[in-house]
Amino acid sequence: MIDKLVVVAIGGNSLIPDPAKPDTESQWGAVRETCRHIADMIHAGWQVVITHGNGPQVGYIMNRAEIATRVSNLHGVPLDLAVADTQGSIGYMLQQALANSLRRVGMNHTVATIITQIRVDPDDPAFANPDKPVGGYLTEAAALAGRLEGWRVKKETGRGWRRVVASPKPVVINEINAIQALVLAGYIVIVCGGGGVPVVRDEVGSLRGVSAVIDKDRASSLLAQTLRADLLLISTGVEKVCLNFNTPQQQPLDELTLLQARTYLAEGQFPDGSMYPKIEAAIDFVHNGGPRAIITDPPNITRALHYETGTRIVPGGSG
Repeated sequence: MIDKLVVVAIGGNSLIPDPAKPDTESQWGAVRETCRHIADMIHAGWQVVITHGNGPQVGYIMNRAEIATRVSNLHGVPLDLAVADTQGSIGYMLQQALANSLRRVGMNHTVATIITQIRVDPDDPAFANPDKPVGGYLTEAAALAGRLEGWRVKKETGRGWRRVVASPKPVVINEINAIQALVLAGYIVIVCGGGGVPVVRDEVGSLRGVSAVIDKDRASSLLAQTLRADLLLISTGVEKVCLNFNTPQQQPLDELTLLQARTYLAEGQFPDGSMYPKIEAAIDFVHNGGPRAIITDPPNITRALHYETGTRIVPGGSG
């Protein structure tokens, strides 16, 4: 039996400390800092399963591929392969950094990354309404230029323009049996990277990739429910969830019941492409039997576990 199982969902944006300078070394620094805090969790007795986002990183791969096709005979990169690329690269960084951090606290664990496919509904309405941000923030001129090249772009209030792609709902984690077997054997696994590679079954039952990016928070909630985790911890760029974010009336939140979380979500307190999917994922996990979810930033993970900071979503109200 496994005690204190936690799914830790690491935001892709939280691994880019400076969006204006998204170089590899700064990403390594963010990964190492995040893994130091996860190692502290493991040292304290938690069994950890790690997921991660890839919004900025998959956008960079798409941009590089499109530039390459304009200046050479190199082929483009389909979006499902770009997601798989980020599973490999970010997974490699996380598993190396976490293994190193564990050794520093006197622990020797095998950390492994599983390239994970997640089945989606081919008729999901998200394919007709792309809304998942990828890549970095754009100026209005760059967004308009991208639109001329066939991009879908969307403006985030107060933050700028970003490219958007389809983000269907995750339905089935294809490699769940392998994930469960490794977790039960005591391995630390990194799975569902970037929300998982989106796939559908064709008319003869074979899997094939589709052009989309699954939201990692939705995929993490599905994973946590399937594994019957004790906690869903969403690591993002802010210490606490706030009402009226980025305004003079900003109000940090320590705890939300299901009823409160649903009410604020319906009121539009949490913007799409930012806090909305995190709150939605937390609600889904707790509503379906999860004891609690926590949203905080990497430096405050340990404090949030001790109820000292972060925002907790717990049963209550309409739950």
